[in-house]
Parts: sequence; structure tokens; C-alpha cells
Amino acid sequence: MFYVPLYIEALRSRPRLVFWLAALAQAALWVAVPTLFYAGPPGDLATLLAVAHELPLRPDIGPPLAYWLAEITFRTAGPFGIYLIAQVCVVAAFWCVFALGRALVGPTHAVMAVLLMVGIFTFAVPTPDFGPPILAMPFWAATVLFYWRAVGETRRPYWYAFAVAAAGLLIATAYALVFVAVLILFTVASGRGRAAAQTFEAWIAWAAVAGMVLVHFESLNRAGVTLAPVLDRLRLAAAAAGNTAAWFELIGALILAHAGLIVLVALAFGWPRTSSTPTPAPVITRPPATPFAESFAKVFTFGPVLLTTVVAVLAGFRLPIADAAPLLLLSGLAVVVFAGNAIELHHQRILGQAWLGLLVAPAVLVPIVIAILPWVAGTELKVAQPARAMGQFFAESFARRTGRPLAIVGGDPHIAELIAVGAPGRPNVYFDIDPAPGSRINADAIREKGAVIVWPAADTNPAPPPEIKAHFPDLVPEVPHTFARPVRGRLPPLLVGWGVIRPADAASAAH
Repeated sequence: MFYVPLYIEALRSRPRLVFWLAALAQAALWVAVPTLFYAGPPGDLATLLAVAHELPLRPDIGPPLAYWLAEITFRTAGPFGIYLIAQVCVVAAFWCVFALGRALVGPTHAVMAVLLMVGIFTFAVPTPDFGPPILAMPFWAATVLFYWRAVGETRRPYWYAFAVAAAGLLIATAYALVFVAVLILFTVASGRGRAAAQTFEAWIAWAAVAGMVLVHFESLNRAGVTLAPVLDRLRLAAAAAGNTAAWFELIGALILAHAGLIVLVALAFGWPRTSSTPTPAPVITRPPATPFAESFAKVFTFGPVLLTTVVAVLAGFRLPIADAAPLLLLSGLAVVVFAGNAIELHHQRILGQAWLGLLVAPAVLVPIVIAILPWVAGTELKVAQPARAMGQFFAESFARRTGRPLAIVGGDPHIAELIAVGAPGRPNVYFDIDPAPGSRINADAIREKGAVIVWPAADTNPAPPPEIKAHFPDLVPEVPHTFARPVRGRLPPLLVGWGVIRPADAASAAH
């Protein structure tokens, strides 16, 4: 008997409904899981929030939009708001991919492309870790969508929407120039692109993008990003082998990030074979894609990956998978475009179960790993560190000793960032012995407002490490405080050494 699962019928008849069910299910999971189970912020979110709270922003951060949005959201809705805005970015990006897919390959194949993204974005990319890469996703997806509307469909008013999306991308991520370069190259190289670029609306749009590129260059220059290291590495013949090896490592990491997608594709195409006589498989058909649509999908899937990885290697930049999130957006669409006009879906039941597993398993594993990792390995995840308890304790302790709210926390950067996120008054973080140029959180600010200085402690000895004592001669050390971990397991006690620097007027009054 020929069996067709319900989800395949839904793909054919209600693709928009399937999209929203899948996208909102993923978003709901990754808002609920961190809200319920994270005691501390994931990834680099604590650093992002600490930097964002220092206004005006430090000049060395690059494009500022993610910092502005994070600060506004955290002030308004706390950690829940941050997790929510991250998933709004993901859903908005997926919607743009779905809309682009409908134009290229039709709605049914478009939703299949988005469903394939679950094999990447719930498994390899930590979407709750809001930052420039997550924010860049919807801007890049919208830029490509509006560019297609303007060039592929010759709908000239979309050039203005393209300019807005590209401007947002340029103030969202330091890698935006790579994406803009791909757009320019495609416009120049394709006949349809050149023809569409001759319109009045296109000239206005590209002029606006050019202005934002200048702003982007200025932000990179203030952050200390220059072409000098790239040119130096290109001149070194001995660096060629190392550059090539580093590039292959990056490409390998990006391929590994597609592991879940590869599993889904393999199942859909009938691997592994379970019998010598293959069972009939439902076929999802679409009208043939135009050669221009295929070229468009190819260029905007692989072009940014190629350019970004080359630039990252030549400049010596790290490119973690989380930072590569915008590069992975069109992978599912590329698979569907190049799979042909008729896609047979084999192993229908297993395929549906595998997709559901890729969606749910990472969310289920998070609380399990938080609970068992301290027992099994004697380590803990960053999200299991008690930021709120630490912030509450040090804020109250400083207020009792000085009669003032805690305004600055420094010392060990990671502990200081956790305290800044968890403390009720959102103190600023004194990041370094040599703060960034232009930072208002400096030695003078510490003398004026006072501070709590923290460090990891091995025992109850109140003496600070020599480097902290040398840099903060006015520090009054206290007995290290022990914080309860959500799960202790085989971990040692969480001891934090600390001391207080009193505000200048409070210190004078005490004498």
C-alpha cells in the first residue's frame, strides 16, 4: 500500500502553514529553554551586554546596531527579551528565505528549503547567543530578497527596500562588506543586473549603500581593522601553505555545521537502502527554475562563503560557526534548487522523525547536560553559572559598605561580566588595565564612583592576586564568598575573591 504521511500532504497543500508551524516551534523552544534553564548568559552575550551598557559605546567594537538593540531590549525585558529578539531575528530571516524560495522554486519547495535549515540552526548555531551574527541574518536575507525583487522581477520600487536592508546589514556586522561585494560583483557580471542597475531607483539605492559603506569603513577604522595585515600576509610566500590549510579547516567546519541537513538530505534521497525492491516515494514537483534563478542561488549561497573565509584567513580572524550564521542561510534553498524539478521523498516516516529529532533533541539535551556534566566530567557549562546570585550579593555588599549603588565592577573579566548582568543596578565593567581609548570606565571613574574588584579564589585567603593588588592599591579585600551552583556534582566550591574600592568622597569621609 502506498502510504503518504500527513506532513507531505501539508507540504503540498498548505506550505505557508507548515512554514509558520516549523519556524514558530523552533523559536518557542529556544526562548523557553534558555529562559527556564540558563542561570547565566550563553556564549559571548555577557560581554555584549557589558559593552552595550557603556554609553557612548567604545570605539573598538565595530558596527554598533547589535549593541544598541541588546541594551534597549535588556533594559526593557531582561534576559527573556534578549532570547526573544534573537528568535525574532531567526524567524524573520527564515521568512525572507521562504519568500525568496517561493519566487525561485515555488512555495512547496521553498518550505522544504526552510525545513532543511533545522538541520543547521537548532544543531550547530546557538541562536540564543544574540549578537552581530544573529542580527545580520535577517538583514542579509532581506537584502537578497529585495535584490531579487528589484533585479530578478524588475520591480523597481524594491530598490528602496534593498537600500534599507543593506544599510541595516552594514551597521550590524563587520563582515557586511563581503556581502555587499558579492552583490556588486553579481550586478556587474550579469546582464539582467546591469540592466536593472540603470534605473533611477537603482542609482538612488546604490548611492545610499555607498554612503553607508563609508560609515561602515569608519566604524572598522575606529575598531582598528585595517588592510595592512592582509597585505603583509599576501607578501609572505611562506604563509601560502598555512593560509591554504587554515582555509580548508574553515570550509571543513562549515561543512560539519551542515551535518543535520546532510542527514535529512540523505534520508530524503533514499539512503540507506532498506530493501532490494524500493518502495514508491511521493514526488514533490515544481515548474522548472530559470537559468537566472539557478545562477542567483549559486552565487548568493557560495559567494559569501568563499569571500568571507578567504578574508578571515588572510586577516587572521577567527570565524566560529556562530559568527558564520548568515553564511548558512541559503544552504537549504541551494539544495532544493539543485535537486531538480521533481524531488522524491524516501523514508518518509524516518525522515519526519529525524526532522523532529533535530528540532527537539538539542533543546531537550540542554537541561540534561546542565544536570549531568558536573557529575560526569567535573565541569559546567557557562549557562550554569549563577549570574543573578552573584550580582545580587556584590551589589548589596557594596551598598552596605559605601551607602551607594554599585556602579563599576572589574578584575576577572568573565566574573565581572556575570555580575554586571545579574546585579539589579546594571553596573559597568572595567574591562582591562588599559581600557579602550575613549572609554569612560577608566581609573578616574573608579576613583570617583568606587568599584567591586573580583577574581577566582582557590581558598578563603582574602589576599588578591599580585597583578590585581598592583593595579588597585586602594583595594580593601574581603573574605572570598561561596556561591551555590545550580548543580554542584563533583565541582569544587564556586569561590569568588573580592574587594571594595570606596568612592573618593566616601573614603575621605571614612577617614
